[in-house]
Amino acid sequence: MPCPGIKPLTGKLGLKPLTCQNILFYYAPIQGVVSYTSLSINVMNPSLILRLFPRRDITNILLVNTLVGSGLYLYNRPHLSALDKKERIVYSTFGAVTFSLGSVLIWAILRSVVPENVPLCTICGIGSGLAMIKLGRGYVDHVDSLVKK
Repeated sequence: MPCPGIKPLTGKLGLKPLTCQNILFYYAPIQGVVSYTSLSINVMNPSLILRLFPRRDITNILLVNTLVGSGLYLYNRPHLSALDKKERIVYSTFGAVTFSLGSVLIWAILRSVVPENVPLCTICGIGSGLAMIKLGRGYVDHVDSLVKK
């Protein structure tokens, strides 16, 4: 049963209603994108994140949230829907880990090339992160388009 007052708010904002399906396969991937973008800033400009969270290194928290969001996104895609649950979990986990850790590697390389400039590093991190999200989504959409319905 939806919470009173939540449905009109989600409808007005253009968001999906709060159901188990939507929480897992809509809201968790959105939260994964937010964590992924924050992770890009954290890798490219660690001093900025340390200023926001001085007592705790949140890198692992951001990485786990990124993995969960991207893994659930991949798990629910049409190109994996014909597989059994175990295979879907393995392939979506592999895709999420490869994408996330590959991104961290790209950011580490980019960080070594970009001059030590806080705004520039932050912009490069966010820009490259958003570009990789767009590229990854386009790739997955293309693979999904090859699935016969």
